[in-house]
Amino acid sequence: MFSSFRRFLLGDPLNPLNPNARKNISLIALFAWIGLGADALSSSCYGPEESFLALGVHAPLALYVMGIMVVTIFIISFGYNQVIELFPSGGGGYKVASRLLHPYVGLVSGAALLVDYVLTIAVSIASGTDAIFSFLPVTMVPYKLYVEAGAIFLLLVMNLRGLKEVIRILLPIFIGFVVVHFILIVYGIAAHSKGLPTVVPATIQETSQFAQAVGWISVLGLILHSYSLGAGTYTGLEAVSNNVQRLAEPRVKTGKRTMLYMAISLSFTAGGLILLYLLWDAHPVPGMTLNAVVFHSILGDSSFGHAALIITLALEAGLLFLAANSGFAAGPSVLANLAVDGWVPNRFRHLSNRLVIQNGLILYGFAAAGVLYITSGKVSVLVVLYSINVFITFSLALLGISVYWIKHRVTPAWKWHFLFSIFACLVTTSILCVTLFYKFAAGGWLTILLTSSLVVICIGVKSHYQYVANKLEAHSKILIQPLVEKHSPPFAIDPTQPTAIIFVNHIGVGIHTLLSIFRLFPNQFKNFIFLSAGAVDVESFSADSEIETMQTHVNQLLDYFVRFCQQNGYPAEGYALFGTDAVEELKKLIDTVDLKYPNAIYFTSQLVFRKENMVTRLLHNQTPLILQHYLHFRGRELMILPMRI
Repeated sequence: MFSSFRRFLLGDPLNPLNPNARKNISLIALFAWIGLGADALSSSCYGPEESFLALGVHAPLALYVMGIMVVTIFIISFGYNQVIELFPSGGGGYKVASRLLHPYVGLVSGAALLVDYVLTIAVSIASGTDAIFSFLPVTMVPYKLYVEAGAIFLLLVMNLRGLKEVIRILLPIFIGFVVVHFILIVYGIAAHSKGLPTVVPATIQETSQFAQAVGWISVLGLILHSYSLGAGTYTGLEAVSNNVQRLAEPRVKTGKRTMLYMAISLSFTAGGLILLYLLWDAHPVPGMTLNAVVFHSILGDSSFGHAALIITLALEAGLLFLAANSGFAAGPSVLANLAVDGWVPNRFRHLSNRLVIQNGLILYGFAAAGVLYITSGKVSVLVVLYSINVFITFSLALLGISVYWIKHRVTPAWKWHFLFSIFACLVTTSILCVTLFYKFAAGGWLTILLTSSLVVICIGVKSHYQYVANKLEAHSKILIQPLVEKHSPPFAIDPTQPTAIIFVNHIGVGIHTLLSIFRLFPNQFKNFIFLSAGAVDVESFSADSEIETMQTHVNQLLDYFVRFCQQNGYPAEGYALFGTDAVEELKKLIDTVDLKYPNAIYFTSQLVFRKENMVTRLLHNQTPLILQHYLHFRGRELMILPMRI
C-alpha cells in the first residue's frame, strides 16, 4: 500500500540508462526562464520595495537607484554568460571559484550558495504569503506560518516528482504574472504620463536641497544604503549557471538565451515598479505590500478593480512560490557538486528513481521551514541574510573569471573580457561591502556566522574522507595482487557446490574480503561470485560519456576479481547492475543469483573506526547492514567482515 501511494505521489521511476532520459527532463530556454529565472523575476516583488522604503521622505532619489539597479542587472547577467560558457556542465559560482581560484575559495562560494538557496525558498515563500495576506483580513495573520509550511511541503512533493513536471504545472502562473505586470506597469506609467516630465526635475531638486542640508557624502550614503537594501533584486541570476547541465542542447546557447530573458524581464519589472512608486506617490500601508498599494491606486475601488487586484496579488504569490521552487531546483545541485568533491556526505550526490536529488530536496525543505519558523517569516530580515550570501558568490565567481582571462591571453579580445569581468566584480563587491556595513548589526552577522560554520563543518568532512581514502590506498598497495598477463582458461562452475558470494565496490576492500574468506574458511568454497552495482549519480548523469566511464569502471572491477580467482584455480563469475540506488540494484542481483546458487553464503566488508559515532555513521552509508537485513529476512546468511581504519 505504501509503495502504491508513494508511486502515486512521486510518479513512475525513470531509467537513467535510457538515452532519452536526460532529454526528457532537460529544459529549453523558455522552461529554464520559468523554472530557474522565476527566482530573479520574483525578487521584483520585494527588492524594489525595500530600496524605495529605505529612502523615506527622500523618495525622488529612487530614480538614481532605479538606473543603477537596471545597469547592475545587465552587468551581472553578462558576467555570468562567461561562467556558462566556461562551465557548461553546471556548478556555477562554486565550480568557478574552485577551479579558477582555489578549492577552499570554492568552498566559501559553495557554502554561501547552500545557505542562499535555503533562504531563496524561505524569503520567496514568506513574500508570497505576504502577497496573499495583503487582501485577507488582518485576523488571518496568525495563520501565515501554517500556510508557509504547507507551501514548502507541496513544493517539496512536486520537486520529488521532477523539475519539468513542476514547471508545466506552474507555467500559467508565470505567464500570467509577466502579462499582468507588463500591462499594469505600462498602463500605470501611461495614466500618469503628465507626471513623467517632472520626475527628473524633482529628483535634481531633491538632490540639491538634501546635499545643501547634510552634504554630498550623506546623499551618496543614503543612495548606497537604498541600493544595498534592494540587493535582493539581483538574487537568482546565478541559478542558470548552477544548472546548465539541466538545459537542452546546445547548453551554452540555451543558457545565454535564458540569461537574456531574465535580464530583460527583471530590469523592466523592477525599474517599472520603482517608477510607479514615484508617479503614484506610494506610501506604506499596514498589512499590505507596496506593490499592493500602488496596484490598488492604479486599479481603483470598483468591483472590477478589486477583483483585478486580487488576481494580480495571487499571481505575485504564485510566482514567489515558483521562485521558491528554483531554490529546490538549484540548491540540491550545489549540494551534489560539493558531495562529488567530498565536502559534504556522499549521499547528497545520489539521484532518486525520478532522477532528482532526493536527499538534498528533503534537507532543503526542512531547513527552509526551520528558517521561516525562527524568523517568523519576516521578509525584511530574510532579504538581508539572503543578499549577503548571494553577493559573496557573485564576487568570487566574477573574480575567478577575471583571473581566467589574465591566464588565458590567447585572443585579442581577452582584455575586454578581463576589463568587463573585473568591473562587474568591483560592482558586486561594492554592493556586498555596503550591505554588510549597513546591515551587519541587523542580521548580517548571522549569515556570516552560518556560512563560516558551514565552511568549518565541510572542512571537517573533507578531512575525514581524505583520511579514509589515504588509509584505503595504503591497504590497497599491500593487498592488491598483480594479474598474470596470460588469461587462464575459465573453470566450469557447479552451482550445487559451496559458493561465496561477495559484494564489491572498491578493489582494496574487495581483496580484503576475499583474502579474509581464504583465511577463515580454507578450501571451504568451490565457487566465488562477485556482485557490484554502479550508481548513476549527479556526476555520472551529466553526460553519456560519464555514464559509460562509470559502467566501464564497474565492469573492470568485476573482471579483476574473476580473473584473480581463475588464475588461482577457483571458478568465478561477476554480475553487475546500474541504477540510481546501489542498494536496490544489489537486492535485484541477490534475487538473481540466489536461485542459481542454493548453497551460498554472502560476504561483504564494513569499515570499522577506532571511535564509532553519529558522524561516521552519517558520512558512510550503512549498505552492509541493509543487505544483511534483506538477506536474513529471506533466510540467507550474510557475514560482515570488519576492515579496521
